[in-house]
Amino acid sequence: MTGPIPNRWISEISPYVPGSAKAGGHASPVKLSSNENPWGASPAAVAALREAAEGLHRYPDGTAAGLREKIAAVHGLDADRIVCGTGSDEILQLLPAIYCAPGDSVVYVRHGFMVYPIAAMRAGAVPVAAPDMDYTADIDALLAAVREDTRIVFLANPNNPTGTMIARADVARLAELLPQRVLLVLDQAYAEYLDDPDPDGGLQLARWRANVLVTRTFSKIYGLGGLRVGWATGPAAVIGEINRVRAPFPISVPALAAAEAALGDQDFVRSCRIRNREQRARLAAGVARLGNHGLRAVPSETNFVLVTCPETGPMAARSVHEGLIARGYITRWLPGQGLPHALRISVGTEQETSGVIAALADIAQAA
Repeated sequence: MTGPIPNRWISEISPYVPGSAKAGGHASPVKLSSNENPWGASPAAVAALREAAEGLHRYPDGTAAGLREKIAAVHGLDADRIVCGTGSDEILQLLPAIYCAPGDSVVYVRHGFMVYPIAAMRAGAVPVAAPDMDYTADIDALLAAVREDTRIVFLANPNNPTGTMIARADVARLAELLPQRVLLVLDQAYAEYLDDPDPDGGLQLARWRANVLVTRTFSKIYGLGGLRVGWATGPAAVIGEINRVRAPFPISVPALAAAEAALGDQDFVRSCRIRNREQRARLAAGVARLGNHGLRAVPSETNFVLVTCPETGPMAARSVHEGLIARGYITRWLPGQGLPHALRISVGTEQETSGVIAALADIAQAA
């Protein structure tokens, strides 16, 4: 018997695969595969989450009005031009459904966030990967990839999974030269790891350009990945269209409470930013000491480091990945993102970073 037949473009999607959390033989492995905050969430957010448990029988505010007001206050934005979602992923997934017809194209950077092509294909659109330059977005290549049928350009800045970032002037040039019909989506998931509150100027562009949208998340430096809270800001018309099709109650009662409290504890955010920078530098230096074994740490502005490896041999990425798992450290091997020669290693605590550096050295010594 033949059952329902999905749209052809849905069957062609390769599902998103999250970072692994298990390592055979290790009851409590060190998870460095998902770019989580190893210092957890703000104590204020945890307390708010517990207190909110008393209201679990009530539906949440579907408009997230309180959270939007707090986001607006922290970032100097208009609360009416903010929309919240179940992680920034929900918003990213909705955009091609809003703006693309089947056969239209969506442009993103090769070695970019794998949700972008999935979001495009869900709408029947064609994902177009623009070449990068040394794992960094190339503005000219992005512009050259834009076609008459292009409706969206996705750009993560800083980028996942490479950790690299392009300058404010480059982002402004991209926005200036894109046709007005093309929506530029600046994914600032890792922006809080930089000192500048608007490190690439995206929030400023989203204030006055009719085709620029910025997304952010509470999953990274705020440490609320398990609650799924994200937001976007941009032109009122774009925010209005997202509100038409988003889930009616995208964020739960406890998640709203925790996110609001997390925003109120910017001292915690600053502390995590400092500690992340320290441990990221230690991790990059540890990889650099193994340069004679073919390892390289790509310069990162995020909470992870992309480590490139030899194409073959005992220090190839897959071998190093498996060697780390055997030693109790889970990282992200990236063949599904066109990086079979690379690992993405999340920044951990001081102890976790020391451990993964020692494990890498041990693997190299045994090679």
